[in-house]
Amino acid sequence: MAKNTLECLLNNLTNIRMEKPLPMITPKQVKEEYPLTITAGQKVLESRKIIQNILDKKDKKLIVITGPCSIHDYDSAIRFAKKLKTLSEQVKDKIYLIMRTYLEKPRTGFGWEGLIPDPDMDCSEDINKGYKTARKLLLEIAELGIPTATEIVDMRYTPQYIDDLISWVAIGARTVESQDHRKAVSGLSMPVGFKNNTSGETKTAVDAVAKARARYKFPGVDKNLKGAIFPTKGNPYAHIVLRGGNGNPNYYDEEIKKAEDFLEQANLPKIILVDCNHGNSGKDYTKQPMVFRRVLQQRLEGNTNIIGIMLETHHKKGRQSFDYTKQDPKTLDPNQSCTDACIDFETQEKLIKEAYKKL
Repeated sequence: MAKNTLECLLNNLTNIRMEKPLPMITPKQVKEEYPLTITAGQKVLESRKIIQNILDKKDKKLIVITGPCSIHDYDSAIRFAKKLKTLSEQVKDKIYLIMRTYLEKPRTGFGWEGLIPDPDMDCSEDINKGYKTARKLLLEIAELGIPTATEIVDMRYTPQYIDDLISWVAIGARTVESQDHRKAVSGLSMPVGFKNNTSGETKTAVDAVAKARARYKFPGVDKNLKGAIFPTKGNPYAHIVLRGGNGNPNYYDEEIKKAEDFLEQANLPKIILVDCNHGNSGKDYTKQPMVFRRVLQQRLEGNTNIIGIMLETHHKKGRQSFDYTKQDPKTLDPNQSCTDACIDFETQEKLIKEAYKKL
C-alpha cells in the first residue's frame, strides 16, 4: 500500500507536463553516418589557424563573415557556398571570407527555431534529423574549402555533433549573459565571438569574453550522450562582436573607442568584429552597405583593432514572410531569407570587391 501511495505521489510530482520521451541519436552515431574526411578536417584546421593569426594580428587580412541569416534550404546553401568560393579566390590575399551557416535561431517570441530544432519547418521538430542534416551540410561545405560560422544556442548538445566542422562560433545577444554559454565557450576548439546584448551594452560582451578565457568545470554530455564533468583550459580566442541594440548603433568611431576602453580595463586584447545588421542597421537591411563602408573606413584610417565585419546576405535581397505553423514550408523561396532581411549576393560581392581595392 505504501509503495503504491509513493508511486502515485511521484506521478503527481514529476513530469506531469511531459509526454513519453523519444530516443535521441548520439553524436557518435551522427559522426559515424557522416564521418569527417581528411580534406574537410584539414580545411577546418587551416581556417581556424588563419582566423587565430588574424586575431593575434600576425595576419593583416580582414575577416568578412557573410551569408544567410539562417539556413532553411540545403541546396540553396550549397549554391551560396560555391558562389562564395569563387569570390573568395578573387580576394583571398586581403580578405578572409567565412560563410554564415546559422542552424539554430534564438527566439524572443514564438517562431521557427532553425534547421536543427525543426528541419522540416512544420513543427514536427525532428531534432535527430536536424543534427544529421546540419552535419551533412557542414561537411559538404568544408569539402568545398569554405570556412563556416554558426551561432550555437543549445550548448548542451549541439557542439558535440558539429564541433569538428565549424571555424568560428557566435554567441548571440540573447545568450551572451548565460553562465552556461560562457563556461562552455572556454572549452570550445574554435575562435568565438560574443555579441553585445540586445540593449546594445558592450560591457556585457567584454565580461563574457573575460569569463570564457578562464578555466572551468561544467556538467555536460559526451559523444555517447553520457553525462560527465568537463574541465576546460579557457579559450584565448574569445572576442567581442558589436551589433548595436535598442536603437543604439555601436559601429561609430566613438563607440569603437568605448569598446576598446572596456577591453583595456579588463586587460583583454583589443579585438573587435562589427556586425552590420541588427541594431547597427536599425534592422534595415538596405543600410548594411553604409555600415560596412563606415567600419571599413575606420580600418583604412589605421584602426587595426577592427579585425572583421559581418554581413547578412542571401541570393536574393529582403525577406519573405513565413507564417510558422500555418504556412506550407514548400511554398518558400529557397533563395530568400525567411528570418532577417538580407542584402543580395551581388550587393555583397560589390562591397567586398570595393573593400579589396582599398585595403
